[in-house]
Amino acid sequence: MRHEALLAAAYAVRQGLVVAVKGLGGFHLMCDARNGASVGTLRKRKRREEKPLALMYPTLEAVKEHCDVSPIEDRLLMSPECPIVLLRRRIAGDVGIAPSVAPGNPYLGVMLPYTPLHHLLMRELGFPVVATSGNLREEPICTDERVALERLKGIADLFLVHDRPIVRHVDDSIVRVIAGRELVMRRARGYAPLPVPIKSTTKPILAVGGHLKNAVALGIGRDIFISQHLGDLETAQSYEAFEKTIDSLENLYAAKPATTACDRHPEYLSTKYAEKTGIPIVRVQHHYAHILSCMAENELEDSSLGVSWDGTGYGLDGTVWGGEFLRITDRSFERVAHFRTFPLPGGEQAIKEPRRSALGLWFEMSAKMRSESPGAMSFPRKRESSSGSFDVESLKAYSDLELKNLLTMLEKGVNSPRTSSAGRLFDAVASLVGLRHRNAFEGQAAMDLEFLADGVENDEYYPYNIDQHATPHVVDWQPMVSRILEDLRNGVSSGLIAAKFHVTLSEIIVTVAKIIGEERVILSGGCFQNKLLTEIAITRLRAAGFRPYWHQRVPPNDGGIALGQVVAALRANRSSTD
Repeated sequence: MRHEALLAAAYAVRQGLVVAVKGLGGFHLMCDARNGASVGTLRKRKRREEKPLALMYPTLEAVKEHCDVSPIEDRLLMSPECPIVLLRRRIAGDVGIAPSVAPGNPYLGVMLPYTPLHHLLMRELGFPVVATSGNLREEPICTDERVALERLKGIADLFLVHDRPIVRHVDDSIVRVIAGRELVMRRARGYAPLPVPIKSTTKPILAVGGHLKNAVALGIGRDIFISQHLGDLETAQSYEAFEKTIDSLENLYAAKPATTACDRHPEYLSTKYAEKTGIPIVRVQHHYAHILSCMAENELEDSSLGVSWDGTGYGLDGTVWGGEFLRITDRSFERVAHFRTFPLPGGEQAIKEPRRSALGLWFEMSAKMRSESPGAMSFPRKRESSSGSFDVESLKAYSDLELKNLLTMLEKGVNSPRTSSAGRLFDAVASLVGLRHRNAFEGQAAMDLEFLADGVENDEYYPYNIDQHATPHVVDWQPMVSRILEDLRNGVSSGLIAAKFHVTLSEIIVTVAKIIGEERVILSGGCFQNKLLTEIAITRLRAAGFRPYWHQRVPPNDGGIALGQVVAALRANRSSTD
């Protein structure tokens, strides 16, 4: 009977149906990765329009037919952790996988079977399948068949289950090879809750992480245990999983926290949880936590320059931080430099619409130029404006009414927070070159910009200014953006513009490092999931005599925040007893 169930599941996949398969840490939704119609059905039902879908291949040999596999990627695929590994497609375009699996992406997320049921099913099929998390959008992966039958009934056509109960949900880990070593982008099955060792001893410290890509951590003795990836705390189910994971960690290690560490953002649900515990709280600045996370993983305690670039973080000065240079001291940090701020019309809506970041840049540039030379630049009121400086694709992305409303919002300073975010700078440039004006998932525009620059031979960079008289120093992106606009008018390819943009950001890191004078340079934050940016920065820093450090087994994104929060709390506690 069990064999018949396996054969029935395999037959359903061959027929283009979607099958929910119970695995080790939850359910996978599986369909034939070669069948565009089947993949499209899964995307529609799961409401996952464009975000890449993970694949499971029957064998390593089958993977190598479709993807380039380096020795380290080979080792990762065959390792006990068996993560999803991001692999470059062997042939551009059609490699036997439906284009809708990873639209416009030169990489495929690939894993091999890692449970007996997976091995039996994949041996029966003999071809790659989509194997994405069995959940609804923004919800935890389903672990119980009764719950799965209810939650996934509108997505899966068939369910293949087993009688082994799943105690806690655990997604598949995701790994990318950067600068010759693995970098974990999602830390879950196979990696969590393995500890990160620290030199100091500590009484139990609970860190509750951030709001997006949440993971929690527990510091005990000389170890910090990081939970599996929990995801965004956007739904009641996600928050419930967050609470259960905290209870599970505390019970697993028989620990009662003496301190709770959280983000400084007052509206994060994780912060609100910390406030309800009744335990003494240490509030940790977001980007400081990023840098401490990377330092802990690399066993560093001495003073360093931290480069913390991401999409958003609660700033100490009332702005949205995200393009930060922090000098790390024995006890705390100093913000020594940051990108020049610009307004984001619509606030968080700009995360979904890169065109708004571009509009904010334009508005900031025009305001500065008008103040320095009245009449020098008039910001366009209509798409068809003759203003040559802004006759680019981003402006065409708006209707006249939209443009008028957003400009009014910017001029009055309504719902237009200022940001120094490197992530929003990526978004703005992606929109400027006409690459993407709206994101279907977080970070999509930045990914597209990286892929656009991929393979373009270039060592040039755009001009930029650093105001060393300001405290902290301000990195002015306006000369770079002005030259990008000039290149667009002159017909320079968008691929070359994207490549020069990446080199420029790396050159900015080197220049600031020279000004600050710290030998060790720490690279952390979601922007350093970008392989091109990270590798160029590492190469240029080394050539200039610096010692760069970056992540390996802890994510550079917000999945690593909790680790940094524990370290920050430990430092704070140590300072208070000195």
